[in-house]
Amino acid sequence: MTDENGLKLIFGVVKWFDPAKGYGFILNSEGGADILLHANKLRNFGRSSVADQSRVAVWMQPTKRGLQATEVVSIEPPVTDGSAPIADLENGVIEQLDSLPLRPARVKWFDKAKGFGFANIFSLPDDVFLHVEVLRHSGFADLAIGEAIGIRVVEGPRGLMAAQVTSWDSGVPQSDSLFGASDDDHDRDDDFLAHVAE
Repeated sequence: MTDENGLKLIFGVVKWFDPAKGYGFILNSEGGADILLHANKLRNFGRSSVADQSRVAVWMQPTKRGLQATEVVSIEPPVTDGSAPIADLENGVIEQLDSLPLRPARVKWFDKAKGFGFANIFSLPDDVFLHVEVLRHSGFADLAIGEAIGIRVVEGPRGLMAAQVTSWDSGVPQSDSLFGASDDDHDRDDDFLAHVAE
């Protein structure tokens, strides 16, 4: 599909993306040259990174330097075998992921070299553990301090942990504004989080 400005909608797979370098490349599903994916285009989509092998749809245009993505339309996590990304998450949790509430959160810190970090859900005092394999399963390669994300949380063996990470706009509840949820809603969330994985 091509628009009136000569941009073409392309579907492809992320070959690699390096947040430190600020760019990466997409394998073009139509063949031909790889498509440059700049970090600014990801930020415009609400992400700071994307995992290798994630499936993406982008608007692309040819330039003097080659093919470049001008806008990210969608990102789907890499294809998995359906098993849990880490041992602390049971396969039953993964199968029922969509039934868990998706909550807006901010990254407290994340160290890709160590393979983990923590996030805070709005209005909840506890830190939520973020594992790098859960990120990869969710289509992320890395997270920046203060980055806004959506997370589905379970009670793990050592406390709250993210079972899935999404972009921020996916984590904002449609029925609540960020500041409009009642105390009853937050009590219900605390109760739900404490009993997810028994």
